[in-house]
Amino acid sequence: MASKRRISYQWQIFIPLVAGMWLVLICMGAWTFYNNQKYKKDRAYEQLDLINARVMAFYNNGSTDEDVLPYLRFIYRYYLENETFDKIRITLYRKDSHGQDSLRLVLGEPVQLNQSERDRRQGLTANPGVELVSELQDRTHDAVSEDSQYFYYQVKHSDDGEVTVCTVLPYDNDINEAIAPSTRVFIALFIVALAITAIAWLSSKHVAKNIRLLRGVAEKAVTDPNFIPAVDFPHDELGDINRQIVHMFNERTQAMQRQKREHAVAMHAIEEKTRAKRQMSSNINHELRTPIGVIKGYLDTLIENPDMDKSTRQHFITKAQEHANRLVSLITDVSAITRLEEGGDVISTEEIDFHDVVFTLSNDIEESGVLGSMQFNFDIPLDCKVMGNYNLLNAMLMNLARNAAAYSKGTLCEVICTGESEKFFEFVFRDNGTGVGEEHIPHLFERFYRIDSGRARKSGGTGLGLPIVQSTVLAHGGTITVENRPGGGLCFRFSLPKYKEPSNRNN
Repeated sequence: MASKRRISYQWQIFIPLVAGMWLVLICMGAWTFYNNQKYKKDRAYEQLDLINARVMAFYNNGSTDEDVLPYLRFIYRYYLENETFDKIRITLYRKDSHGQDSLRLVLGEPVQLNQSERDRRQGLTANPGVELVSELQDRTHDAVSEDSQYFYYQVKHSDDGEVTVCTVLPYDNDINEAIAPSTRVFIALFIVALAITAIAWLSSKHVAKNIRLLRGVAEKAVTDPNFIPAVDFPHDELGDINRQIVHMFNERTQAMQRQKREHAVAMHAIEEKTRAKRQMSSNINHELRTPIGVIKGYLDTLIENPDMDKSTRQHFITKAQEHANRLVSLITDVSAITRLEEGGDVISTEEIDFHDVVFTLSNDIEESGVLGSMQFNFDIPLDCKVMGNYNLLNAMLMNLARNAAAYSKGTLCEVICTGESEKFFEFVFRDNGTGVGEEHIPHLFERFYRIDSGRARKSGGTGLGLPIVQSTVLAHGGTITVENRPGGGLCFRFSLPKYKEPSNRNN
């Protein structure tokens, strides 16, 4: 099939190309033949006219027939050596007393023209009539040759009209050969035609190869959606065009593949977000039902037992209050994480001295006793300016501190600035507690994830503290990770963007 296509392509290009070239050559050959023949005819007429003009010059100067005869004989001998003009005939007529043309001088066979031919003065004509031939044969010793039926002629009259000279050439093979274009011209044209045909064949073959390769690429691209063409096209202009087409096809294919991947990633992100929202809704419902159920149970018991002793009643009221507080904390945390995730890119930020934030946090912890017997330390350089929201950063650090106090079982937690880059400050928050199992590390930032559910509920945690910490850092444009410390305890590494002084536009 490929071979048939290749031949088809090549012949479709070759035949019109060669036909056009041959037509041009044929037209050029015909034009050359016509002009060459016309040129040689004109040259023959010029020679005959030159002879007649010289003869008439003698008569116009008063010369006699005896004066003209030597010149005619010279001309006759001169042209005998020329194969084209060796049969030249020169005939002179002088009017007699009756006004009729009388044959005076003849070189070669005599010739007579009719009146129309004389008026035309030159041309190609038939032999004279039978009567004239008989008359001429009577006046000369040579008979008119039968093979001289057609000839070129020139006629010239003297100024007084008394003398007429007719110079003719028989239309024989010598004349035909003389006026015909040279055989070498036809041979040269034929050789040129063959060379052009060969060049056209090679050119059409080359073009057909480009077309065949490009069609192969197109067919594979249609049948194979993952096809990436890598064809070695010839290094010419058409090959360059084909390479550009293939390059554009590859770029388009790659763009479509990137678009598909990006679409798949976007769809996966949307699905994950939807799943996370459903999971969060489910978890919120579950977390809300628990304290609400407990509160309702205590209140129902109090209402149904009005005679309950004072100490038991106070115990039930205290428990109901604890679960009410837990419910308030849960709603607050849900509201905070929702606000951070859905509006994290529009939170208000300003220049914040992070050293002041941590210093204030240290005083709040000491006064409130949130950490109990646990010690809080920090090592933040002075003038550590970050771009952030003061309340959110304070709440983030407080969440980390409360998480350490509730679950680490350590005696120390601290915040340290570990370095900086062009755009960020790097920090760690760590404790010296027991840490967690490695299997829990990837899930610590998940909402409502608890290592020990019973202990977490007992401590009053909502399961949203660390997710809020993560959302706060991400909302500021930073990153956060968690890992177990080699010596025990958890280590949270996070970054916050540096504050940059605004450029002075007045300079």
